[in-house]
Amino acid sequence: MRFKTLLTLLLAALLSGCTPPVPTAAPSAATAQPPAADKVTRIMAELASKPDMPQGEKISQISAAFLGTPYQADTLIGSPDTPEALVMNFSGVDCYTLIDYVQALSRSHDRASFQANLIRTRYVEEEVSYLTRRHFFSDWFAESPRNADDVTRSLSPRVVRVVKQLNRKADGIVYVPGLRVVSRSITYIPASAITRQVLDRIENGDYVGVYSPAEGLDVSHVGIAVRHDGQLWFRNASSLAASRQVVDAPFSDYMRLKPGIVVLRPLPLKSSRG
Repeated sequence: MRFKTLLTLLLAALLSGCTPPVPTAAPSAATAQPPAADKVTRIMAELASKPDMPQGEKISQISAAFLGTPYQADTLIGSPDTPEALVMNFSGVDCYTLIDYVQALSRSHDRASFQANLIRTRYVEEEVSYLTRRHFFSDWFAESPRNADDVTRSLSPRVVRVVKQLNRKADGIVYVPGLRVVSRSITYIPASAITRQVLDRIENGDYVGVYSPAEGLDVSHVGIAVRHDGQLWFRNASSLAASRQVVDAPFSDYMRLKPGIVVLRPLPLKSSRG
């Protein structure tokens, strides 16, 4: 409880669908807003008091403090014509910025390390620019430094493999101007194959993407698998009119009518290279 209270204080101190990715040109007055150092220090000290806490449990606990945070799209600053800025905006999140912040916090021990880990999480090769931003969920395991392992194939014998031309729409136009088209193999578990055995193999704190059959995209939405109250939940920044905030939805119910899932398992910081 004290952990969540401290993290809530941290969230309160910070300013703050998910696909397809689009350029965002924010007002020039908008800048990256770093968190208050004392609040970050306090929450990192709380994490340090539990050095043996598994990465997945850290992610579950940290993300719980975002429950109820309003959904807000296009908070990041950057486009082909607007210089990228490092944004730390906790008052409103979309599905991607939610997992960015949670992953970075789970790897950090103070304010400085949080900022460094947010850069490491959000940008390929830790270069803050619009074109090195991770615009696709699969960038989390395919680009360096890696944020996670793709464990989808290990969860079910009924996976489907599709080679996608990421960033290219059916009409040949790209989603993100200036970003190259990448041929990438995407493995997903169809909704009809999400059995009890699959659910049991998904771990607390795994990142889950909703597979997209659309050309040029890997997933249409992302969130976090969490376990509490005896069941598996999908914690996500929902853009649905009925929610418009970070919520927990029963995992099986949420995914029942979706095309399928891609499951990534977070890597500790020391394992993110290579």
